[in-house]
Amino acid sequence: MSTNRFTTVIVVALTISSVLIAGVPGAVSAQESGQVIGQPDISFATATGEVTAGTTDQLSVSVTNRGSIDKGGPSQYENRVTTARGMTMSFDDSNAPIDVQAGELSIGNVPTGSSQVDVPITIAEDADPGTYTIPVEYEYQFSRSVDYDASGADYSDFTRTRTGSITVAVTDDARFEVVDISGTAQIGDDSDVSMTLRNTGAEIARGATVGATSRSNALTFDSGGPSATSYVGDWEAGETRNVTYGISLAPDAAQRGYTLDLTVEYEDTNGISQSSEPMTAGVDAIDEQAFAFSEVETSLRVGEDGEITGTVTNQGPQPANSIVVRYADESTTMVPIEESVAVGSLDAGESASFRLPIEVTSSAEASPNLVDFAVDYRNADGDRRTYDKLNVRADVAPERDQFTVELAEQTIEAGGSRTISVDVTNNLNETATDVEARLFADDPLDTGTADTGYIQSMEPGETVTVSFELTAASSATPDKTYPISFDFRYDDQRGNSQLTDTMRVPIDVVESSGGGLPIPLIVGAVVLVGGAAAVLWYRRQ
Repeated sequence: MSTNRFTTVIVVALTISSVLIAGVPGAVSAQESGQVIGQPDISFATATGEVTAGTTDQLSVSVTNRGSIDKGGPSQYENRVTTARGMTMSFDDSNAPIDVQAGELSIGNVPTGSSQVDVPITIAEDADPGTYTIPVEYEYQFSRSVDYDASGADYSDFTRTRTGSITVAVTDDARFEVVDISGTAQIGDDSDVSMTLRNTGAEIARGATVGATSRSNALTFDSGGPSATSYVGDWEAGETRNVTYGISLAPDAAQRGYTLDLTVEYEDTNGISQSSEPMTAGVDAIDEQAFAFSEVETSLRVGEDGEITGTVTNQGPQPANSIVVRYADESTTMVPIEESVAVGSLDAGESASFRLPIEVTSSAEASPNLVDFAVDYRNADGDRRTYDKLNVRADVAPERDQFTVELAEQTIEAGGSRTISVDVTNNLNETATDVEARLFADDPLDTGTADTGYIQSMEPGETVTVSFELTAASSATPDKTYPISFDFRYDDQRGNSQLTDTMRVPIDVVESSGGGLPIPLIVGAVVLVGGAAAVLWYRRQ
């Protein structure tokens, strides 16, 4: 019974071991042996198509390894014998008008299949149309055979050097070059740039379009984008064409040269769309148009009209036409009477004077101010432009009376009337017209009906005498000072009616100089009469 159990255990163990061994990858194959024989099979081709004389291009070379297996086996060993390892290649262009601008190229491992290598080439200007063969020398390592068994694999490695070839077709169709460029780009402005191109090839370019692309974000075209196109139509061999682009250079652009990439798109004589080799054109930048102020003078005062005068100079670099100096400040206390003044056209370096009248409101403060100005002008293309990097220091003087008054005689007798003469002076910086002066007085003084004076016109600083009637009541206290007041309504130089603040002037009341007994004498007489009456009454008692 125990022998049967032992036999059963042995059978089960052997069965489990068999299953486990069968489940391990390669466990069976590791017991096999054999040999794999093969080699790489390398060929070359080019997918570039035709190239044009006098141009540069990218030559796309296809490297194909078809690999051959003489005796097969496990896939890893078949891949080993068909792979070209560490492959290098070089081109022998000595017998072709094509310069392959590459030395020895390291390709690396090349398994079966195809890969692509791009190399730059230059085709000679005088290259004759035709097909040229360029030898390709290449070298690689490979394993000719693999012997394998349970203990491992042995490789038979070799180094192989071979020569293949590629063919390149050269045509002499339309090709182009830039022969002239005119125009500059001005910082912060729009400009026109013209270019002359020539078809230096031997064929016509039909329906040609010249495209330009800027390499800098600072330089854009009229469309607002980085590129523009110009249609030139059919373009015969040897002919030139002029193209013009409107360009803009940003205000913060650097003053340097800028590059445009040019490409001609066209159809060849077979009706096939073609694109020329890229060309470049340089555009020089000139400085931003600028203006400056000098000899600036101001006459500003709180509550009055004044002006800012000065000289504006065109600092170039271009002439400027239809120049207008414009008030551009946002102050609420300075109001331009005229928004702008025209000064005409100025060449670079020329100057002209300007004058802008400004009203300063009564709510302004007397202090120095920086006032923003701008210059509007038209550039050489007649387009309107603005230069706004200008300001003026303007001192605002404190408020003052528009008119001053001075009495020729500052006294009046109590109980009397008199004509007072008042010297009125125009303190304004402008002519005042239709000036109406009015006198005000409070009890015990009275103006009666003659309380208004009229002056037709007063120049700045002019003094005019105006007369008024004034009465002092008998109740007015002698040797006491009383106030009288004046205000003025007038039209300013713009025809606007203005009313001044009221101003007070002192006037002295004095004793009357004639008519009736003096008050002390009257008082004495009253006292004397009263005393006599008292004595008489006493005696009668």
